[in-house]
Amino acid sequence: MLSLADWITTLTFVFGGCCSNAITLERITSGYPHSGTLLTFFQFLAVFLYGLPKQFTFSQKRRVPLLPYIVQVALFFTLSTLNNTAFAYDIPMTVHIIFRSGGMIVNMVLGCLLVKKRYPPRQIISVLVVTIGIVLTTLSASKREAATSGRQSVVASLYAQGIAILSLALLLSGFLGIIQDWVYTQYIRPTEAQAASNPHVLPSWQENMFFLHSLALPLFYFSKDGIVSELSRMGASPSISLSSIPFGTQAYIPSCVSTVPSIFLHLFANTITQLICVIGVNRLTGRVSSLSVTLILTVRKAVSLLLSVAVYGGQTNAKMWIGAALVFLGTVGYSIGGQPKRATQTKDKKD
Repeated sequence: MLSLADWITTLTFVFGGCCSNAITLERITSGYPHSGTLLTFFQFLAVFLYGLPKQFTFSQKRRVPLLPYIVQVALFFTLSTLNNTAFAYDIPMTVHIIFRSGGMIVNMVLGCLLVKKRYPPRQIISVLVVTIGIVLTTLSASKREAATSGRQSVVASLYAQGIAILSLALLLSGFLGIIQDWVYTQYIRPTEAQAASNPHVLPSWQENMFFLHSLALPLFYFSKDGIVSELSRMGASPSISLSSIPFGTQAYIPSCVSTVPSIFLHLFANTITQLICVIGVNRLTGRVSSLSVTLILTVRKAVSLLLSVAVYGGQTNAKMWIGAALVFLGTVGYSIGGQPKRATQTKDKKD
């Protein structure tokens, strides 16, 4: 159970880190829509560097074998890359946030098909509500894009591809959740009592977070050309204007800063806020009930949605807001309707 200080720290990480990350992500992808793989690489690298000192010590003991991690890494790397890549297909941030809230739909279907799980009627109704909400949101954005473009068929096709990418990412996240539940049952739950009394064993959330990100880093080798190309494009962006720095602090800023491309500041902020977000979500998942995790992350997504509209003035309509309300209400209903055994240890960045 979290103490008051732990609650304050964790919620600050979740809301401060994740909501700020959504803002910086929208800023970068609006100007560089093909930067998804680059952003994913820096986010994974930051988590790796953060966890490296704690993981690679002579006294540290790993609770899960490498093979189960490798399977999880393949899924986690792919779905993370797909989620960030979707921005290259004219997917608005509002749709991105709401669509990714539909993971419970996939979890329910896979749970019924693969592990023969049964769900109470309230959860089934809640999933139907979420489904309707996602459909409304998706159609509202699609019609808006088509109405403002002279190339309606091209825009509609591009948007459909983006939705397909997000759908595939949702499907992979469902498989990842099933595998993580199996890993938890096989390796983590049997050693919880021993780990609690052993100072050389890190909490499972720290181990899971580190290996899911670090083992995926070699996979970026196959995307190195795209990463370098996108970095070069960002390097050509306008430099930082010292006049935009608050008066009175300019004297403390080195003159060389004025030569740094301004987008690199947003890239740095995105990487750091993603690290804070990942730490916060994993801390939360490893220490409180799955019901609390789902409810808190639902509120966080709602705050991110409101901030996106407030900061960037995204075009919205009644259908989108109705869809968003249905998604969030359905999520709450699903959580209250039947608490799962355990929340999966990986949520969006970005949840």
